[in-house]
Parts: sequence; C-alpha cells; structure tokens
Amino acid sequence: MTTNVSVHEGIWSTDPDYTHEWALLDVETSGLRPGQDRVLSVAVATIDPKGRRTGTYETLLDPGCDPGPVHIHGLTHERLAGAPKFEEVATRLSGLLEGRVLVAHNAQFDYDFLAHEFARARSWLPVSRRLCTVALNRQIAPPTADLRLDTLAAYYGVRQMRPHDAGDDVRVLAGILRGSLVSAASLGVPLPLVACPPRQEYRPRVPKTPCAYGNPGRLADGAPLVQGMKIAITGETDISREELIARSVAAGLNVMTSVSRHTSALVTNDRDTASAKLRRAVAEGVPLLDERTYVHLLDDVRPGKALTAPSMPAPPEAPALPGPSSPPPPEPLPAADPSPAATPSVPPARSAGEAAPPGAFTQGEDRPLVGRRVLVLGGRHDEAAAARVRVVELGASAAVNLSARVTDVLCLRDGRHDRRMERIRALGLPLHNADWLAAPDVGPVPDPGLILSRLLGQEPELAEEANAPERPAPTAVLPRGGVVDLPAAVLRARWSLTASWAQSTPCEVDVVAFAVDGDEQVPGDDQFVFYGAAENPDGTVRLAAEAPSEQAVTMDLAGLQPGIRKIVIAAAIDGEATFGDVGPIEIVTAPGTEAPPVAQATLDAATTERTLLLAEVYRRADAWRFRAVGQGYDHGLAALARSYGVDIED
Repeated sequence: MTTNVSVHEGIWSTDPDYTHEWALLDVETSGLRPGQDRVLSVAVATIDPKGRRTGTYETLLDPGCDPGPVHIHGLTHERLAGAPKFEEVATRLSGLLEGRVLVAHNAQFDYDFLAHEFARARSWLPVSRRLCTVALNRQIAPPTADLRLDTLAAYYGVRQMRPHDAGDDVRVLAGILRGSLVSAASLGVPLPLVACPPRQEYRPRVPKTPCAYGNPGRLADGAPLVQGMKIAITGETDISREELIARSVAAGLNVMTSVSRHTSALVTNDRDTASAKLRRAVAEGVPLLDERTYVHLLDDVRPGKALTAPSMPAPPEAPALPGPSSPPPPEPLPAADPSPAATPSVPPARSAGEAAPPGAFTQGEDRPLVGRRVLVLGGRHDEAAAARVRVVELGASAAVNLSARVTDVLCLRDGRHDRRMERIRALGLPLHNADWLAAPDVGPVPDPGLILSRLLGQEPELAEEANAPERPAPTAVLPRGGVVDLPAAVLRARWSLTASWAQSTPCEVDVVAFAVDGDEQVPGDDQFVFYGAAENPDGTVRLAAEAPSEQAVTMDLAGLQPGIRKIVIAAAIDGEATFGDVGPIEIVTAPGTEAPPVAQATLDAATTERTLLLAEVYRRADAWRFRAVGQGYDHGLAALARSYGVDIED
C-alpha cells in the first residue's frame, strides 16, 4: 500500500514543546490484566531530543506462569526457558527509563504491567510522565481507517517486519512518534503527557460474588424473603457482620452496602440510630427488620427468578461496521425509550416521494454539511452551543479541538482573535461567520490528507492518491439524546467510550462509570468505576486516561454479569469550576480504542453544572444501544454516585 506520509528518519520536530528525552517501550504479556498476568518480553529504546538513538535493550523473561496466547506473541515455554526473571533486569530497565518520557502504543497498558512487575521486584517504576501514541494521533486525526500500530506505521512510512515482537514494535514506534511529533507541532496540538503515577491506576481486588437472581421488590409485611431481594444492614449486630452477610448470600439474597428506593429491607437493631442508611430507608419507606426476625426469615427463603445472560449474536465471517450501505436495521422503541434512534450520518437513499421517518436525518438540501467537521470559535457559551447544535442538524460533526480532519471554521464574535487562528490560516481552512449556518455555501469536502501533506511538505497529488484507500468509514453523528444500535458483528469486542474536551481547559475533569441493574442501581459499590477504583472486580468495565483532556471507559459487553443492564458514563468537576468553564465535550464510541468510531456526539448541555451524564450503553433484548445523553446537574460526584446506590458517607 502506498503511504500518505513519509518522514525521513533524521527529521524530528525542533519545536521545544515537542522535544524530550524519550524512552520507547513495548511489552508482550501472558494476558490483558496487569497484576494478574505477567510480562514475557520487554524492549526499550532511548532517543534524545534530536531523534538520535542513545540506547537499546531487549530481553525475554521467565514469567513463572503459563505464557498465555502463544498464537499471538509466539512465546512458548521452550522459547522462554532460561530467560531471566524480571527482578534480574529491573535495575537495567530502571536506568533506561529514569528521567525520560515513556512512550508506548496504548501506554497505560504497558505502564500498568511494568509498574506491577517493578512492585513484585520490591522496586518502583521510575517514570514521571508518559505519552500514548494512540491518544496523540486521536488528537491529530490523520486520515487513516483506524489507529492500530500497523495502520499508523504504513501511514508514516515505517515498515513493520515482525508484528507482536517487542523489539520490532519499538522500532516501528520510533517512526510513528517521529511523524506524529512533526504533525502535532504543525497543528499546534499539545502533547498529551500524563503525569505518573496517574490518578487512574489498576488495583487488584477480590471480586464480589454477584447475586444470581433478579430483585422481586419490597418485602411485604408477614411475607417470606425471596431470592434476589436487596438487603442492607446497619448498626451493631449480635452475629458478626461477616457471618450475617455470608448466610444471606448463601440463601440467594443480594446484600447491598447502601439503601435506595429499590432496597427490599433494612436490617437494624436500633431504630433510633442516626445512620445514613436508616435515614434513607425511612425516607424511602423501606421495611425495617430487627436481626432476630431477619435470621428467622433466612431459614425459609423462597426461590427467586434466576438471571440469564441474553444470547449474543454470532459474529459473521467478515464483520462490517455500519456505513452508508449497511445501516443498522430499524427497530421500534419502547415507551420508556423516547429518544429516536439515530441513523448513520450518510443514510441510504429513500425512494421518490417516500417521507423521512420522525426524527431521522436526511441528506440533501436540509443536510448540506454531511461529511464536514466544523470548529466553532468565539461567542458566548449559549451562542457557541446553539451554533454547534445547528452544525449537527446540517449534517456535520462539531469539533472541540483543531485537528487534521477539521474542514471548516465558524467564527462568532471575537472568534478571529482565537490563539489558533494563525495555524488555521496557514492550513487554508475556510472561515465563515454566523450567517453561513443560515444558507451554507459549500464546495467539495476538503480532504484531510491534503492538510497533513501540506504540513509535511508532500506533493498534494501524491497525498490525494495515497489517501484514497485510507479513508475511515462514515460515523453516525448524534444529537443530544440520539440513539444508535451497536452493530452485532462486533459486540464481542471491548467497546470504548472516549470523552475529550478543549486542550486548554483550566480545571480537572473526571470520567466515571456505573454498571447498574434494571433498577438503575449498582449491585455493589465495586461497580462504580472512578479514578480511585479504575476497574470493576471482573475487569469488564475499566477507566483509562491517556491524555489530560481525554479519558475513556472500556466495556466488555459480552462478559458483563447477567444482572447488569446498563453502563452509565458521566463526567464530574471538583471545586468551584463548572462545565460552563469546560465548554463542549465530544464523546466517541468504537469497538476498541484503536478502532474507527461507530458514533459520536458533541455535548453542550451544561453551564453551571458540576456533573454531566455523557452517555448510556444499555441492553435492549439481545442487542446493545448507545445513547448520547448530555444531562447536567449542579450537585457533585458524591450525590450522583448515591443516586445510583453507591454508599458514600458525607
């Protein structure tokens, strides 16, 4: 395949904001969970700010366990026999990493595995900053089909010879980093350097045994307990709390750490206590039981309705994401799901005279901006938000930051004084005023490959020819409240929801996730995923942070507990700042952090709010759906967590 960009090995960015001492890293592992699986091989290359290689090291490692997916990495027991243990090479690795920015493709994966290996060796990983080449290229937005290592290698003109070989992957990574730094400097994209250790860290925990039964509701007066009932306990108990919980779980009850309107009963020996659980139970009308009565009821718990996981459709031989020729099949929405299902941004043509379905977007005179990406500059918060809504109505996507895929720039009041305007003019992007949205005058959609070719000094004709096979598939552009079906062909992938905001945002934004049941409550506090607990016990929901202005939640939808019906993803701000200070947040969902997106939305719903519901991924029959929410609240994260049943004390 002809590549779009080819950067000579000696050409590295000379901009001081893009020059560092680098340590490029790749590890091959026995599995995907740090702290549980082990590193089988590691390779490091150190590079100075001028792009000169100053050191290399590569070794196989004896993990002391099964090597895992040999068909991927090729590292058999025989190949690993006689290799050193990690503690034998830790000092040498430490010397190569110390004082340098660690660079990796999906850097959190490599960082977390290495951090656990150093901890096992009774040492520490001497890295204070890291850079992920996936996150960097997501901000650059080159015109590639995806952000896989091999795809970016081809784009940046680097030959990949031995995939999944740590040493060769580091060599390829050097070429990708070189081209990425030149592109980022030309666009003015700040390097997404993450301070280490980051707030989001994987912490191994003992999984809670999930309840196998659905919640039958409240305990009626004089009625028996039923398997699946949600039971909470507060205050002192005669039987040890651990034994009482164990007996309850063995009987098929769901012991919760908090009280909500869905709690079946609260066990307490002191109804005069001032505990938060008792106050909430009284407010919600939850039945109260003393310990003696509860223990008696435990002797005769009636059978409940077992939870069963919906069957997942078998993937076809050639999975295909939805595009203009393969939209998701229409499906009527239930009464409880009022939002219309959004169609892909380039929908199939209707027959002559056929009316558009309610809420559907159409292509043509009323959608003249299909295929474009518009960056809005200037204006008051409400003006800019209204402009972005109109941009989406006209068929385009609304950009949050400047990237190679921006095709048009809309300048509201004072927009031409934006700090990015010099670069925008240098790129030759069309500039429009607010009147443009009333009657857009558009020509052909600019090719993002041409923009990067100008930055890198390549002939436009060559770039245009090379870019043709690289164009990504169309993405569904959703309005606030818009819904799209996740394609069955890739439901077994590990889905990601990536949220990003302006790179100059002055406050810290935290993305969180709640894995909830049919009652919109977490089955246990450990199903609340946030910076302090970045993974739920079975690893099906994880939080990743690869950039200061970007965080992602990854979800193994096929592996979720049967009782989990929805993943709610939100963002929160601590302190005095509000989402009015942050501005728009773009959310993108894809079957993997490196995969092309299936749907995206830009949310402008918040002004004074400190928490913002971003999206929901929820079961519908045997399928899954993605909804862009955009609902803000003035209260903080603790109050939001309590509303989903997380036990957080003031």
